[in-house]
Order: sequence, then structure tokens, then C-alpha cells
Amino acid sequence: MALWIQAQQLQGDALHQMQSLYGQHFPIEVRHYLAQWLEAQPWDAIDLENQQDEFKAKRLLEGLIQELQRRAEHQMGEDGFLLKIKLGHYATQLKSSYDPCPLELVRCVKHILYTEQRLVQEASNASSPGSGPVDGTPQRYQQINQTFEELRAMTQDTENDLRKLQHSQEYFIIQYQESLRIQAQLSSLASLPPAERVQRETGLQSRKSTLETWLTREANTLQKYRQELAEKHQRTLALLRKQQTVIVDDELIQWKRRQQLAGNGGPSEGGLDILQAWCEKLADTIWQNRQQIRRVEHLTQQLPIPGPTEELLTELNATVTDIISALVTSTFIIEKQPPQVLKTQTKFSATVRLLVGGKLNVHMNPPQVKATIISELQAKALLKNENTRNDSSGEILNNNCVMEYHQTTGTLSAHFRTMSLKRIKRSDRRGAESVTEEKFTVLFESQFSVGGNELVFHVKTLSLPVVVIVHGSQDNNATATVLWDNAFSEPGRVPFVVPDKVLWPQLCEALNMKYKSEVQSDRGLSEDNLVFLAQKAFSSSSNNPEDYCNMTITWSQFNRESLPGRNFTFWQWFDGVIELMKKHLKSHWNDGAILGFLNKQQAQDMLMSKPNGTFLLRFSDSEIGGITIAWVAENPNKAGERMVWNLMPFTTKDFSIRSLADRISDLNHLLFLYPNQPKEEVFSRYCTPPNSKAVGDGYVKPEIKQVVKVEFSSPNPEPSPGNAFMEHAASPTVSQHHNFTIYPSMNDSMLDTEGEFDLDETMDMARQVEEFLRQPMETQWSGQQS
Repeated sequence: MALWIQAQQLQGDALHQMQSLYGQHFPIEVRHYLAQWLEAQPWDAIDLENQQDEFKAKRLLEGLIQELQRRAEHQMGEDGFLLKIKLGHYATQLKSSYDPCPLELVRCVKHILYTEQRLVQEASNASSPGSGPVDGTPQRYQQINQTFEELRAMTQDTENDLRKLQHSQEYFIIQYQESLRIQAQLSSLASLPPAERVQRETGLQSRKSTLETWLTREANTLQKYRQELAEKHQRTLALLRKQQTVIVDDELIQWKRRQQLAGNGGPSEGGLDILQAWCEKLADTIWQNRQQIRRVEHLTQQLPIPGPTEELLTELNATVTDIISALVTSTFIIEKQPPQVLKTQTKFSATVRLLVGGKLNVHMNPPQVKATIISELQAKALLKNENTRNDSSGEILNNNCVMEYHQTTGTLSAHFRTMSLKRIKRSDRRGAESVTEEKFTVLFESQFSVGGNELVFHVKTLSLPVVVIVHGSQDNNATATVLWDNAFSEPGRVPFVVPDKVLWPQLCEALNMKYKSEVQSDRGLSEDNLVFLAQKAFSSSSNNPEDYCNMTITWSQFNRESLPGRNFTFWQWFDGVIELMKKHLKSHWNDGAILGFLNKQQAQDMLMSKPNGTFLLRFSDSEIGGITIAWVAENPNKAGERMVWNLMPFTTKDFSIRSLADRISDLNHLLFLYPNQPKEEVFSRYCTPPNSKAVGDGYVKPEIKQVVKVEFSSPNPEPSPGNAFMEHAASPTVSQHHNFTIYPSMNDSMLDTEGEFDLDETMDMARQVEEFLRQPMETQWSGQQS
């Protein structure tokens, strides 16, 4: 409701723009009477490109109709009677319009709300120069709008001058025709008597002389008008080109950069509505000037007057054609990028949009867009305008789509919904480069004409680099290639050149952005976390953040060379942490319960100053996607000695069986989360509620619990009948592989003679136990007796 109240306060052009949003497709009365309801609905939660969201859109449409009908029913009195009829009519009209395509209603309302918000924000910035909008760009926006106003005034001025020139030329032609008529009369005087001939000839000659003098003077004036008009057009086109550079080469490029960073988890690139509005204003102004120049050309052909104007007009015509060509080709953009890690035989989508399509009426003959996958080398050749012989590096199914015009939003776009990469043709790789380092791109191209086939455009645009994989196991390394490219590529680069090394703080920014996005958390990586990561990346022991500020990290260090003593790279370890956190531990990270980025020695130093039973959670150094519990307790083998114990790392497989909160709750010797929080305060709300004893026909439902073999000062309770316990080994020095068994048996068949664990076998055993315990008890016992 607040937005609608502010929108009603708009004035001038902003008010006109707001009013133009409404019409038969969405009446302004619906916006007014349902303002609070409309602003409260989750329009942004619906993905317009996802057909599966059509059900959500359908529910919103139904809710809108019901709200209109309810509002209509509550109208009373004489005025209420008319409003009741009107609202009922709108309910029927909207149902008829959007029932076949409810996603179009969502598109329409999102466009309206976004535009209103923008107009209100711009009006607020204009009235309060000291307080800028959210994105901090009031000055730039104000400058762009002022330039458009200047261009509008200049175009109107040349239009007025053109009309004056046209009127002057028309009058000149009439007078010139008059001089020809006088000349014809003089030629016909020969047949008259001499006295009459002389008398009439004198008058005609006088008129002819006066007229010729006027024509000579007027011809010079017309030439001057033409020259001045051409010079004004030169100034207008120069300002147009400058404005186009600001919008296309600055604002649009920045939007594309934000779109690229959004691929790494950065903030959304934002909508294209304001950019489209600017581009359409540009197209409109360019086209008006082009038509004016064409009319001047026509006047020049109609009345040739020797002078420099003809050459100047030819130059102006070429300039304006060049400007509009640059605008059209640069505003054919990818609104929704294809996935940058692209798996073969998997459906994917993308959306391309022509920002000036509606203004140039391209939709009157809807163009078709074709998608092709090409290699880095082919993309390089394409940008050099070299003949690529229509080469492609693979086959994309469903790669043709017609651009559709959406009346409600004024957008012209093509939505590829079910593309699939059938096959890929790889090039010879360089040196140590793997398949997950090879970059491709999806080329979108189309052809259309404007102005009654006056101008024909062949437009092309390249997607962000994509890495093609054939198996899910390649996803980790492919994501590393994409992250590095998105974070460190320069605008206007040769495809797809990226630096081989970057400053450590630059990588920290990229890692933090990715981490926060994947874990969906406002709690990012702290300075201490980043120091830990630097120690890992550079095999360093320094705890001073300043020591790493000027250090550079290479691509090889990031994801080609394994960490010392490990069989995985820095990125593979970090990505394992991300996967573990986003799948199982997101809430605990947001609560601050997981310190995570600590090594074993740091954990020991922190815990030894705390009371027994204090514990913390840190990520495993030795295992990808592992997290361990470290705690301080008495040494059961030496009275009076305290030591820090480390539980074997848990992974995603473990948490799919039993959650972290449940495991911590099971271990009674864990009392306080570092530094001093009782564990119940932190974890109890995430624990699984206890099962009732009797289930169904009197059966007792078994449970799985976490236990540790070593006896501590707060021992675990004895297992209850009917319950099963998971046993996890602890070590004061090293983290070993998992060890699960079932009480009361203390023998572990999974241990070999040297005490090593087989992870796969132990996990299989845990799952078998869980399946066994889910069976009714009578079935279990009968199975054992047989």
C-alpha cells in the first residue's frame, strides 16, 4: 500500500509514465482498490522462465479474481452500485485475459510494481539531492535524463527549422514557377503590335528582374537554412552518440558485469526496465533525426542548389545509420544466461531480449533466434569478423525460437525453455589444461529489418563462458573455472582471456561472495577465516592478515595443484565445505555455532583454557566436506591430566543418517559450545523430537544414537532396550576414518589388523542397521530365529 500512496504523489512526466502502465490489460482501478493485496503478494518468488511455476501464477490469478469479487460484493450505496458493477467486470476481464497464460499476469504486475518503485525512487532523489537511491547512482541518472531533455529540445528545434525550410522552399518554388510564367509571357509578346508589345514587355521585364533578384537572394537564404540545419543535426548526432556511449558502453556493460558476478553469488544484476526505457528513448530520438535528415535530402533533391550541403547530408545519413546500427546490435542481449556449467543430455533454458524491439516495431514481423555452441577459438574469430563458416562445437536440440512481444511490459524477447546439448566437440587442450578448464559459449543470432526493410540487421550475442561436463563428478572443477572467469575477467577482453594469477584479497572477495550465496547467509567469511584459508593456500603459518595482502595466488595453486600431503586442491577442499554447509549445516552457521575454519592446533589452544566438556566444530583438514567435533576433557588413562579430543569427521553421508544437533545431543560429555554456551541453548531447537514408545499395533520404534567408546567424566547412559546406538571413535591427536557398530557387541569387523577403517563398508553397515531397525520387531526376531 505504501508504494501506491507514494506513486499517487508523482507529478509531471513521472505521473504520465505511471499512468501509461495501466490500460485494458490491467486497469488502474484494480491497482487502486487492491493496492494492499497486490503489494503483499510474492510476485518475485515466481520465475517467469520456469513452466513449473505456472501453478503458483495460477493461484495468484485466482486470488486476484477472488479479491476483486469480494471487494465488489462489499460495495454499498448509490456510488457503490456502479463500482460493484465495474469491479465485477474487471474480475471477468482479467480472468478471460490471463487464465490461458497466468505467467503473463505475473510479468505484468512485476513490471508495474518495479516501474512504480523506480519512478518513486527517482522522484525522491530529485527532491532530496543529498540522499541518493539504493544503488548510489542518482547523479548519473540525473545527468542521463538531463541529456535526454536536451536532445528532445534539440530535435524539436530542428523539426521547427525543417518546417520553416520546407515552407520557405515551397514559397520559393511557387515564385520560381511565377518567373517561368513571366518568361513564357515575354516569349509570347512577339505576336503583339509593337506599341502594345513594348508596353507589356516593360512591365513584365520589371517584374521578372525583381523576382529574379528575390529568387537569387532566397536561394542563398535556403542554402544557408540547409547549412545551419545540417550543422544542428551534426551537433544533435554528436550528443546522441555521446549519450549512447554512456548508456550502452557504460550502464549496459555494468549491468552485464553485475550479471556475471551474480553467477558467482553476487547481488542480482537488477531489471532491464530502466535500461530499456533509455534505449527506447535513444531509438526514438535517433529515428526522428534520421527521418528529418531524409526529409532534408528529399527537399534538396526537389530543389537542387549548388553548395556543400549535399556532401554534409551524405555524411549525416551515414552517421545516423551507424548510430542506430550500433544501438540495435548492442541491445540484443542475454537477459537470462544459460548455465555456465552445462551438462550434456540435460535440459537448460535461456532468454534473449532486444531492448529496442518494441520501439522499432520489430515484432510486426517476429524474428527467429538461433542458438549455437562454439569454442573459445571460434568466438575469437567471430569477434574479429573472420569467416567461421558457420562452425559449431556441438549440437543443441530445440535451438530455434521466435521472439515474442509482451504487450503488458513492452518487451521483445525469445525464451528458450527446453534446449539440450546433445554432443560436444572438444579441441586439443594446452599443457596441463583439463576438460573442465575448456571454455565454450552459446552464440545467439537473429536477423530482422526495420522501417519497411529500409535497414536490415544481423545481430549476434555471446553468452558468458560455459564449461561442458558429461558427469556430475566434473561439476566441482568446472565450477572453479567459472568462478575464476566470472571474478577476474576484464570487460571487452579477447574471449576468454583471464589472468593466470590474482592478488589474494581479490580471491578472498570472490570466495566470500560464493560462500554467502551458496550457504544463503549474511554471515560471510571473517578476517580470521580468510587468514586460515591463506595459511592453507600458501602453506603458511603466519596469523597476520597483512602478510597476505600483496601475495598473489595462481590458477594452479587454486585448482590444479594438490595441497601438500593431500590428494585434493584448495578449491576442492573449499567447495566441499560449501556443499556440506548448504546441505546440512546452514542454520548452525547462521547461528554462529560453527567456527569451522580452524586447524587442530588452534582448536587445542582455544579449548585448553576452557572447562571440561567445552567443544567446538571445525572443518576437517584431511577430508573433503568433513566437519569434526573437538572438546576438552580429562584423560581417562591419567588422572588430573586434561587433553583435547577430536571426533572423526562427519560428512554429508553421516548427516543424511542423523543430524548434527541430534549427534551432539547424544554425547553427554559435550556440555558447552565454545566459549561458554550450554549446548541445549544452541542445538535443542534443531533436535528430532523423541518418538513415542508405542507405535501402531504395539510395536516399539527403534532409534539410532551417537556414542563414543572412550569413558569421560560425564559418561554416556547405558543403551535402553529396543534402541540402537551409533559408535564414533575419538582421538586426542588424529582424526581417523569412520567406525560404526551395534551394541552390545564390542568387536568391530570393519577394523583391519592395523586399525584402519574402510569408509564404504562402514557406511553400508550403518545403512543396513538403519533399515533393520525400521522393520517391525516381530519381523526382526523371526528373521534371527530362522
